[in-house]
Amino acid sequence: MNELLELYWTFAKIGCVTFGGGYAMLPILERELAEKRGWTNMDELRDYFSIGQCTPGIIALNVSTFIGEKKAGVKGALAATMGFLAGPIVIILVIAAFLTNFAHYPVVQHAFAGIRVCVCVLIVQAVLRLWKKSVVDPFTLALYIIIFALNAFSGVLPIKVPAAVLVLLAGAVGIAASQFKNRRSVPGKGGKKA
Repeated sequence: MNELLELYWTFAKIGCVTFGGGYAMLPILERELAEKRGWTNMDELRDYFSIGQCTPGIIALNVSTFIGEKKAGVKGALAATMGFLAGPIVIILVIAAFLTNFAHYPVVQHAFAGIRVCVCVLIVQAVLRLWKKSVVDPFTLALYIIIFALNAFSGVLPIKVPAAVLVLLAGAVGIAASQFKNRRSVPGKGGKKA
């Protein structure tokens, strides 16, 4: 029971103090879950982010569910997910109740402008962290450029390529490259030993 309460409270705190969506939360999740508590490591957390991006729902919420399941099974997944949702739901309800009364004030509009800038900075920081650990050799750089181009220019291409297809394509290419590399490194399979 203590483990479930710890999962709940940990993710409740994370959910209450992180802003800007999943990518902006990556540095906080790294510090709280990998560095401070040791519930996961950086590579595993990035894998959870990748899977969370490909599955329905909010990335950080999906990550909390994955970590909770890893720590304590289905009960842990539920505790972490409920903890993550508790604070933001209350905060959103309070904001929604009062926002219409205050949204027109210049000070509120300026505050939102500042928050948007901060969120952009947090997202750029998360992208740079992901870049360092993901684009590690010429193959991953080439894959990045191809996927980025397909996504960025999908509006002008004759066929719009959905993001889910790009994710599956990148995963398939990664598997194929791994198989090719393994086949080349196994003696007696027509390749040389690495």
